Amino acid sequence: MQSVTQLQRLKNNQQKISMVTCYDYWSAQLVAASSMDCLLVGDSLAVVMHGYASTVHATLDLMLPHVSAVARGAGSKLVVADMPFMTASGDLSSGVTAATALIQAGAHAVKIEGAGHQVLLIEHLVEAGIPVVGHLGLTPQSVLQLGGHRVQAKDEAAARCLVSDAEKVEAAGAAALVLECVPAKVAAEIAKVLQIPVIGIGAGVDVDGQVLVLQDLLGANPGFKPKFLRKYADLSSSIGQALDRYHEDVQSGAFPARCESYA
Repeated sequence: MQSVTQLQRLKNNQQKISMVTCYDYWSAQLVAASSMDCLLVGDSLAVVMHGYASTVHATLDLMLPHVSAVARGAGSKLVVADMPFMTASGDLSSGVTAATALIQAGAHAVKIEGAGHQVLLIEHLVEAGIPVVGHLGLTPQSVLQLGGHRVQAKDEAAARCLVSDAEKVEAAGAAALVLECVPAKVAAEIAKVLQIPVIGIGAGVDVDGQVLVLQDLLGANPGFKPKFLRKYADLSSSIGQALDRYHEDVQSGAFPARCESYA
């Protein structure tokens, strides 16, 4: 699946969309061999892969090698790449430059946070032939302004505003929308109102799909425990145990064995 039109087809057929965030060639190969629908190269790589405190540290220069690596490993899967901090908030020229670089690195679509002046950029990119996925609710690039990672649109006025923003993003030509950390009933309303697919993270079950970070769903980040996360493996423990066994075998001389040595 290398076209965002496939996401619309899944929604039209009432099939849920599975999206996973990954950041490198190795993990992209694993996803490519799975039944997952699509991959997201998120600006969260600044936190997960580089140890920064927030996604605002994900520059375009930091993003591009990861996008390229994922694209090489993704096979026939759709690859969406985040527009990094401020690249969608300046003038149109800088936004087009960033989006072009991400597409040339191997992404099939770009994801843009916000529905203010970003709407004009979405329109411009779509007209130029670059598919766009919107992102509303908790927008991590605005976390300093939002006062932290908090559930958004909790009161009626904020919910109405979010629905309106979602409609603006769709009208601008976005092919899909990610909704992050919003009440389930609000997300359900948006998914019902919009024609385009709505993919949730912390947005309940009544949306058109779900996205999680690969390391999180595999249990490789034991300190990260948001309410919306379900862990499908305990990779942190498994890796730790494997490393301990390897260390013990090296110390005892059990590794390498004769069959693992050259004559």
